Amino acid sequence: MAVTAVIGAQWGDEGKGKVVDILAERADLVVRFQGGNNAGHTLVVDGQVYKLHLIPSGVVQGKVGVIGNGCVVDPFVLVKEISDLKARGITPQLRISDRAHLILPYHQAIDKAEEEAKGAAKVGTTGRGIGPCYADKASRIGVHAGDLLHPKRLDEKVKQNVALKQALLTALGSKERLDAAATLKALQAVTPTLQPFLTDTVQLLQAAAEAGESILLEGAQGAMLDLDHGTYPYVTSSATASGGMCSGSGLAPRQIGDVIGVVKAYTTRVGSGPFPTELSLEKGPGEVMSRVGAEVGTTTGRKRRCGWLDLVVVNHAVNLCGINQLAITKMDVLNGLHEVLVCTAYQMPDGRKLTHIPSDLDEFAKAKPVYQSFAGWKDLGDGTWESMPTEARKFLQFIREKTGATIKFVGTGPGREQTVVVR
Repeated sequence: MAVTAVIGAQWGDEGKGKVVDILAERADLVVRFQGGNNAGHTLVVDGQVYKLHLIPSGVVQGKVGVIGNGCVVDPFVLVKEISDLKARGITPQLRISDRAHLILPYHQAIDKAEEEAKGAAKVGTTGRGIGPCYADKASRIGVHAGDLLHPKRLDEKVKQNVALKQALLTALGSKERLDAAATLKALQAVTPTLQPFLTDTVQLLQAAAEAGESILLEGAQGAMLDLDHGTYPYVTSSATASGGMCSGSGLAPRQIGDVIGVVKAYTTRVGSGPFPTELSLEKGPGEVMSRVGAEVGTTTGRKRRCGWLDLVVVNHAVNLCGINQLAITKMDVLNGLHEVLVCTAYQMPDGRKLTHIPSDLDEFAKAKPVYQSFAGWKDLGDGTWESMPTEARKFLQFIREKTGATIKFVGTGPGREQTVVVR
């Protein structure tokens, strides 16, 4: 395996957790390299459902889970997640980068106040303080996870930031009052739990790569939510594309092997922003996708927008991330549809036909999908490629031809065992 990366090739929620869980069987370390607890990965193992928000999915298989320096960590959420896993008989082998930045209560207060101030122009953040934490990182006033081990430094940083954030909250019209002493006291309570896990994960991963250990990089969200290459400003606050896996983990580009793009057999997204293939959730195929696919965010609880598969989006991710293999998930959700559509291009108001994502958001919002039609299928066989109906295989082969990437996995249900391995 060497170093393998799993990247979302749409707007997130593609089913990366399941793919990571399958691949983790052959991995020594599973690494989160960006994002925070705004991401959620749902695993179904032996009928048991695990909903993870920050801890890498591989811990369910007893693998070492690494939270890299590119992540932002809510220490209180993380401690609860550790506790919940222990209550279910899983003691996670966890390593947390001492360079990862901490999400603190004032980040969440700023997140909510800024969203409210935007009115109709809201981005649709999760309100969990992810963006403000990354903003502090860029402003060079962030609090490192490693600061938990240095009380005096932590005290100075938190008090300085609380004063700054209180002034900002007041300017935004918020009546919330921040309490530096309460924040420091709460951090003191969780530090003993987190302290054993804190380490220099860059050195850890470099040593593991040098020793030939198998490393699995687990992306959060999807390429279309990348801060630079997604539908800005309706994006997340980190580098979700494959460029982020090097800066967020400390591994070098030459050390990365296969990049597996996870693609839902249709498209979903949460929050605002352009979505060319979007369908109504009240009737027809969109209602089926929403209901059968249980399209509700693992972390947010928000209902996802649904639409047909968009290969313009997928190819954007393939080219951007260097994806050479695909995992197609949730094929079973489309079972029973008479017709399945796939977007292959965009028709623009001025007559142009585009096969790439417009860089201008207003232009992207005017894109109309050009569809290729496929006959639907009733079921997906007995778990082998050969048993799949001809209609489903034609659909998958079309994806392979249009993306140039090999199809490695096909998801036929939520369980780990409901996966066709294409050899």
